Amino acid sequence: MIIKHFELSKINNCKAKIFLLYGQNEGFKTDITKKYFIDKFKNDIFRYDEKEILENKSNFFNGILSKSFFEEKKLFIISRVTDKLVDIIEEVLEKEIKDITIVLNASILDKKTKLRKLFEKSKDVICVPVYEDNSQTLSVIARDFFKINKILISQETINLLIERSRGDRGNLINELKKIESYMKTHKNISSEEILKLTDLAENYNVSELLDNCLCKNSKKTINILNENNFSLEDCIIIIRSFSNKLKRLQKILREIKLNKNLDSVIASYKPPIFWKDKDVIKNQINKNDLENIEDMIFKINDIELLIKKNSDSAINIMSDFIINSSIQANN
Repeated sequence: MIIKHFELSKINNCKAKIFLLYGQNEGFKTDITKKYFIDKFKNDIFRYDEKEILENKSNFFNGILSKSFFEEKKLFIISRVTDKLVDIIEEVLEKEIKDITIVLNASILDKKTKLRKLFEKSKDVICVPVYEDNSQTLSVIARDFFKINKILISQETINLLIERSRGDRGNLINELKKIESYMKTHKNISSEEILKLTDLAENYNVSELLDNCLCKNSKKTINILNENNFSLEDCIIIIRSFSNKLKRLQKILREIKLNKNLDSVIASYKPPIFWKDKDVIKNQINKNDLENIEDMIFKINDIELLIKKNSDSAINIMSDFIINSSIQANN
């Protein structure tokens, strides 16, 4: 069954246990998930990536079937969902499991996809197509924010902020939070100051994401991917940043072959490695060998081209590559 974006209040009264949110507007999907699901649950919230479920189906079913004395209702949020999960969703429906709610987050889905067909035709599940916000919608969100916080601001500055948010309310809300923090110590804010505050390319913990990936910390890597809203531009920035980190590791590993002392190689590396990063680099060296790093460098050039050619699937392409790299065994 389909619920339109202007009918969201129906979610509060429906009996369905499984919900599909699909579309490019990650910020809107985040808002819906928080308002209609997360805020209604306490601690029993479990997050999965589709890849995790496909690789360990039994673990997922153990999670939704098991119930402790202290648990009431459980919420499962599954990210980057595709047609690959349809059979598992149908199996969940057949089991008629009580006291669980499942929210599926998918990117753009064609009408012919099995997942979309299942959710549009069945009365037991809910499908919410989430489309991009327009300037008018984002302008209302921004104006309400400045009104509530009693901040005097021109429409021109609001338009600038919306432009920098790239049409995504998630980005806009992130920027409004930064402005809110800024205004705790300032009475006014100018367009120039907003430009300095809203540098979106640095908002997404890119370095932390890639460092955890190279340390083979797949769980943390997936969590960071789940907690951020990425655009096509962000995906390209992440891939290029990844390439730079890989090339640095490649250079270090080659020098280690000549000089067996890892500490001396890191100490003499140019440009200098900041002291806080040295332990991270050592961990990455221990988890990757030269062949592994060079294989990723070879693949990453094709990934960037693939992202540019398939902008609608950019997030999935980037995420899959990062996740696969985080679990790839050392050769």
